[in-house]
Amino acid sequence: MSHDVQAAAEAAAFRSFANVYLREIDPGIAVRHAQADGPPAACLEWALHRQRVRVRAELASASLCGAHRFGRVWLRNLHEPRWRIAAPLAAVQLLLGEAFERAEGPGPGTASARERELALLGRILDSYRETARQLALADRADHAEAADASFIAAERSLVFGHWLHPTPKSRHGMTGWQARRYGAEEGGTFQLVAFAGAASRVRQASAAPLPASRIALDLLGTSAAGIGLRADEVLLPLHPLQAEALLLEPHVEAALASGALRLLGPQGRRFAATSSLRTVYAPNAAWMAKFSLPVTLTNSLRVNRTAELEAGVAMARLANRLDFAAAFPGFRILADPACLAFAWPDREEGGFETVLRENPFRGGAERGVATVAALAAEPPPGRRSRLEGLIRRLGAADGEPAAAVARRWFGRYLDCMLEPVAAMFDRHGIALEAHQQNALVDVSAGWPTRGFYRDNQGFYLAESARETLLALAPETARIPGLFFDDREVRRRLGYYLVVNQIFSVVSRLAHDGLAGEHEMLDGLAARLERIAAGAGPRGRAFARAILEEPTLCTKANLRVRLLGRDELASAGDAGIYMDYPNPIARLRAPARDALAS
Repeated sequence: MSHDVQAAAEAAAFRSFANVYLREIDPGIAVRHAQADGPPAACLEWALHRQRVRVRAELASASLCGAHRFGRVWLRNLHEPRWRIAAPLAAVQLLLGEAFERAEGPGPGTASARERELALLGRILDSYRETARQLALADRADHAEAADASFIAAERSLVFGHWLHPTPKSRHGMTGWQARRYGAEEGGTFQLVAFAGAASRVRQASAAPLPASRIALDLLGTSAAGIGLRADEVLLPLHPLQAEALLLEPHVEAALASGALRLLGPQGRRFAATSSLRTVYAPNAAWMAKFSLPVTLTNSLRVNRTAELEAGVAMARLANRLDFAAAFPGFRILADPACLAFAWPDREEGGFETVLRENPFRGGAERGVATVAALAAEPPPGRRSRLEGLIRRLGAADGEPAAAVARRWFGRYLDCMLEPVAAMFDRHGIALEAHQQNALVDVSAGWPTRGFYRDNQGFYLAESARETLLALAPETARIPGLFFDDREVRRRLGYYLVVNQIFSVVSRLAHDGLAGEHEMLDGLAARLERIAAGAGPRGRAFARAILEEPTLCTKANLRVRLLGRDELASAGDAGIYMDYPNPIARLRAPARDALAS
């Protein structure tokens, strides 16, 4: 590993951890660090009482609403007068210890807390190593930034992973050689592993014109006869990692021995991982598939639950019965309209649960579609972000200053994302978990022209709309975890759409020197005011909450890890979300105070 790659990976590990630490544990204090070779550097400083040390980090580029970029890091013991330069990972370890101390309360903590601390440290180091590996690959790769780059090229571009997470690139349960084949970043492709399941034991549902059993064959690009499927069997496609793990499970061994399952092996066309790893894509297939994986990514072991499969089909039916698509033709929800699973007498899920998702990104339509996460991602050192590349090329083509292009680009992006997602909640009481990775934008022309939303796990239905939604899709009544109190739905929609997604675009534009955050947040506030003026009660309450509430909801990614929780497997959502100061309300407060005086 070269020194440059190691240094960049360490800096990335500190950036991700320090940003979640200041949001969830301690915002620190703003200070100036005296320098012999220049003016004092703007810094954040944290007092770590457990270690009796202070950590000071240079603010290379601060953000009002997103992640800060840091420069040098210094440490000072409380009994020493002088600061000393520190390795970023050494500072991370100190911050981690303090985070556990505060999460557990005063005192030495429990043995289980220490075990979790060491486990999280290991995950941080895993993430650092994977980041370094990806940086080394990025350094050798050809980074063409064409506006019409393919859908899968954008999915493969996330070198640093989740923008606000303590272990953004940790993949517990996946080896390096497996990552080369099954990870998104390295261009690996693979066949799916096919099983034949006795039709009497297969559970399937479909809101598509085809049954799920036929969609599974179409997914592989084969026929029943072509793979030796019997008349009384249904094809069950699996991700190779999941198949390998399941073949070691006693309940699967028993089903194979009885003949209820047959292993057909690798079959059909080749697929590539998307940025979520467990959703796979082939450019010539009409369908994508989402699998369970025996891999812990960010906070969770990625497992498809029965309720999620049912929710995907139910929401696809519901979407078909709404008039929303006609009202917003520039926005599309990618349906998960079909699912397959193998039934077991003694367990709810046995590992074969598969979501089948429509794939519109083929036949030329895959050009220029990228997740917001890919557009707003921190670029490798010495490179520019995908968003900056788009805006500077547009400016060069039109002879327009980059700042003016950035303002127009941001406005069109809000047209594609904020307007339709807010309208979906206002009109129908349906909130989408529209975070960066679930939100896609068509930028084939450079400008945002269409928005897409994906993921069957990400729907929140408002209690105020229960009667109407049940009339349209009665099956939603029996699916747990769909309906929530309106205030809670507003909070979560505010996090996923605004805090996670839109704020990342605002901070990216600022970090790239294209626009000021104050200006972009003012533009967002003006758009929210317009939405509030024209919306019904739900939409108005949502917009006003983002504009005026002193705090916004955010995901507690570090606290979840401190408590050792798997957020997808935990009952309820306690501890997964928390509040933090609302940057829009803080910016607007002086103006309101001036008007009041």
